[in-house]
Amino acid sequence: MSIQIPRGTQDILPGEVEKWQYVEEVAKTLCHNYQYKEIRTPIFEASELFTRGVGDTTDIVQKEMYMFEDRGGRSLALRPEGTASVVRSFVGNKMYGHPNQPTKLFYSGPMFRYERPQAGRYRQFVQFGVEALGSEDPAIDAEVISLAMGIYKKLGLTQLKLVINSLGDAGSRNAHREALINHFKPRIDEFCGDCQNRLEKNPLRILDCKKDRDHELMSTAPSILDYLNDESKQYFEKVQTHLSDMDVEFKVDPTLVRGLDYYNHTAFEIMSDAEGFGAITTLCGGGRYNGLVEMIGGPETPGIGFAFSIERLLSALEAEGVELPIEQGVECFIVSLGDDAKDHAVKLLHNLRAAGISSEKDYLDRKVKGQFKAADRYEAKYVAVIGDNELQENKINLKDMATGEQEEVSLDQFVDNVKSKLGK
Repeated sequence: MSIQIPRGTQDILPGEVEKWQYVEEVAKTLCHNYQYKEIRTPIFEASELFTRGVGDTTDIVQKEMYMFEDRGGRSLALRPEGTASVVRSFVGNKMYGHPNQPTKLFYSGPMFRYERPQAGRYRQFVQFGVEALGSEDPAIDAEVISLAMGIYKKLGLTQLKLVINSLGDAGSRNAHREALINHFKPRIDEFCGDCQNRLEKNPLRILDCKKDRDHELMSTAPSILDYLNDESKQYFEKVQTHLSDMDVEFKVDPTLVRGLDYYNHTAFEIMSDAEGFGAITTLCGGGRYNGLVEMIGGPETPGIGFAFSIERLLSALEAEGVELPIEQGVECFIVSLGDDAKDHAVKLLHNLRAAGISSEKDYLDRKVKGQFKAADRYEAKYVAVIGDNELQENKINLKDMATGEQEEVSLDQFVDNVKSKLGK
């Protein structure tokens, strides 16, 4: 019996992986334009990093983390998200002491969550994220949000909805917390076990419950916006002003609650409005986390960031019918006739590749007709044909597959000729 791929994972095959590469390259290029630098962190971390950083009341920590003990008895976890790892690195490597502040970072890599696989959601998924650490300027909140929107728009998505909210500072959240407890407590037995556990620990998370989202108390719950103090209100108003100045369209949604415990002040989500995208429309989420660095053992440092799943982004592109400009064809395919020409084709192929030209030849000893069919399958722009006679005359025939035009070229000038035709 053959070994099957683990449930909730997928193989990204040639022909599909190029889409991933293109999307990641567009995102990385835009991040560089905003002066964000790439960081790479381990796939597994100490479990405590996530229980402390993500929050022990979250679904991620309670239900979805892949945890194990190594041979030394240390509790480790496959990373379920990227922010905590980046902050751990920021603290451990004392990046807060670098003269260039704020520290602006981006990352991309596989994350792991044990959840029910469904359309666009996997147990191993690739997350792209951005973190800006060291500034509490509302302008950088707007910058981070505009960067996220910019990535989606650069890739061709148009049916997007940006919603923002403020979770306020500690004082605002404490006042709202008490109001939520008083609102839900009399009828908390009508809610799921998770919500009952969250009532005293973090009642804000009740608003994020998927099981009880239609309960009548959800729609009448106290709004955080009614409990913001003057400082939090002014901060949120400035974020909105900056977004408007950037021509970034948004809506304020007072019910927006991020699923991780470390958020405060600005929170946002980008959703797809495309028909047929599915029930779960959120593409990207993020917000401000001013206390996270301290939770992980660092100095008091404000931060803000976002993350999105590459899988869901590709699903959104498909739902909108966006065709990515991916070239998969070979630039030059060599067809050889005769033993000497076949051997010389190896050298020609090497020279083409050394000159930066995507090239291929036949390795299955096909006849000429079969080699031309292979060139068609490779979508070759040019086909170079060399036989034993041409080899003796130091010549090679070059065919433009788009126009059908052919010309005889000196072998000495062959590579330069192909480069010139390709504009390289």
